[in-house]
Amino acid sequence: MSKSEKAVFTNMCMVYDDNGRILVQDRLNPNWAGVTFPGGHVNKEESFSYSVIREVYEETGLTIKSPELCGIKQFQTMEDERYIVLLYKTKAFEGELQSSQEGNVFWVQRKDLFNYKLAKDFEKMLEIFESENISELYYHTEEETLQSKLL
Repeated sequence: MSKSEKAVFTNMCMVYDDNGRILVQDRLNPNWAGVTFPGGHVNKEESFSYSVIREVYEETGLTIKSPELCGIKQFQTMEDERYIVLLYKTKAFEGELQSSQEGNVFWVQRKDLFNYKLAKDFEKMLEIFESENISELYYHTEEETLQSKLL
């Protein structure tokens, strides 16, 4: 029995500042539409940290520094691949904010975040970004029903 499996690696980053603002993206992709944080796929042979720096730049125009790995989201795809989202956060950035084809990016006060239509399960992911005691959002099938668990 093989211990290996196919996997897809992606990332997401919460960029924030000292004034209580967080950077969000209103995603246009109908498969996962709504407000979330910027991020994307890890390229073959690319470091995880570099991939999140690249993705944030491509989607926001900002160059982030010192992204801190703070958690993970994982689930099985319909093709039986393990889909892994590496969750990062940082308050070190520079550049000029600009939106991309992925969606409009803008700053919001953290306290106002729930005034927006959030992407599916983003609220659960937010708990990982903001907690020191939760590091994983895990999806699994239990009695033929997809369940999620924060660990």
